[in-house]
Amino acid sequence: MKRQRYRLDVGARIDRGKTLQFRFNGKSYEGYAGDTLASALLANGVRLVGRSFKYHRPRGIFSAGMEEPNALVQLGTGAASEPNLRATQVELFDGLEAASVNCWPSVNFDAWALNDRFSSMLPAGFYYKTFMWPKSFWHRYEKVIRKGAGLGTAPELPDHNLYDKRNRHCDVLVVGGGPAGLSAALEAGRAGARVILADEQAELGGALLGNGEHIESRSGVDWALAVRAELEVMPEVRVLTRTTAFGYYHHNYILMVERLNDHLGAPAGTLRQRLWKVRARQVVLATGAIERPMIFADNDRPGVMLASAARTYVNRYGVRPGNRAALYTNNDSAYRAAHDLVEAGIRVEAVIDVRRNPTGEAVAALRERGIEVLAHHAVGGTTGRKRLRGIEVLALNDKGEGFSGDLRRLRCDLLCVSGGWNPTVHLFSQPGGKLDFDERQVCFVPGETHESVVAAGAANGVFSLQGCLAGGAAAGREAAGKAG
Repeated sequence: MKRQRYRLDVGARIDRGKTLQFRFNGKSYEGYAGDTLASALLANGVRLVGRSFKYHRPRGIFSAGMEEPNALVQLGTGAASEPNLRATQVELFDGLEAASVNCWPSVNFDAWALNDRFSSMLPAGFYYKTFMWPKSFWHRYEKVIRKGAGLGTAPELPDHNLYDKRNRHCDVLVVGGGPAGLSAALEAGRAGARVILADEQAELGGALLGNGEHIESRSGVDWALAVRAELEVMPEVRVLTRTTAFGYYHHNYILMVERLNDHLGAPAGTLRQRLWKVRARQVVLATGAIERPMIFADNDRPGVMLASAARTYVNRYGVRPGNRAALYTNNDSAYRAAHDLVEAGIRVEAVIDVRRNPTGEAVAALRERGIEVLAHHAVGGTTGRKRLRGIEVLALNDKGEGFSGDLRRLRCDLLCVSGGWNPTVHLFSQPGGKLDFDERQVCFVPGETHESVVAAGAANGVFSLQGCLAGGAAAGREAAGKAG
């Protein structure tokens, strides 16, 4: 049994009194109730979780939510097996069994990684031109190509679980249970509207669960719990957790899937998931934002992670995602993450900032801690193979379009990157909503739409906590008023 050597002793939203046993790639580990598979793997020091699709390069956990590109796993066995789930979204349960996909014979020794050695000879679509001769050999080629293509494996046995569907009408549908969504649902509920609040996570709060922010002299988590308690007693409000809105169609027709028993292992014969078909008079999209990465050579090493993800693993799951960290950024978000890493006992080597003169309270406070801020610098590359060993840093030239000066190497096993934020506008766009480009924040924000919908909080390009709270409350009042 592997011990949780990267687990913090105090804090977080996990239940340390309830230990859960699970297996990953044939090895046994332990975690706690409230963990995701990703946080439990990090707590046990597992960094290599998968391989890239084509060249089979090593991949690690990059995020903490639905935007995860790397940590895809095959969950379960037999009829209950399900491919290509994100480890960051899989709630840990006792007896969970998962495996990496797209690797053979194992994730540590992947024979297909030979493709990476010959990457210059394997351009896009090379197989269409290479394996056409002799023509009679195609069926032999095809078996090998198909084995190397794809990711997970589809189960062949019949599914023994049950699935349900419900149809509902409401005045206001709020998608997203973060600060903006909670504020919107609260205002609409207080106005007497029939409200459905849907959030994909098990616990309401969104970013508040992992950023350590405070609201009205109490923690953001306590504020979210108080709001949920008030919503629960409102007769016209329905709160749906573990529920993902995945389809937004014309005339405010939204499809959502609720995962009822996935977090319990979905025992055979039980009701596993429910499809909600909702027709809403007004929709409030409080779907948050996704942090952008920074681009540099070999930025796909296991150990490179979004700064917001590292902050979430520390604050929400009580996990140290590394021992020696560096941060690479072009905005202030990474500085708040750096403070949380230091508080968790992680040594922060430096913050590399592409801006010429980063200023502000968070920057000044970090400098007061004695942590080096390398302004107008950039990361040129990384070292390591199956996990990050260090980074290469260079100063930018006067125009900021190239490097100048000598190469500097920093030892670290964790590199947190933050390139700004993109509002999550997928649902807004699905029924034909137009996007506007915000030049100041360098991102697309919701624009014109023919639906009765309003975006609030980070989904609308408002990234401050107070702005999210105010924007969400205003959106809830407006939606309730328009719904009559």
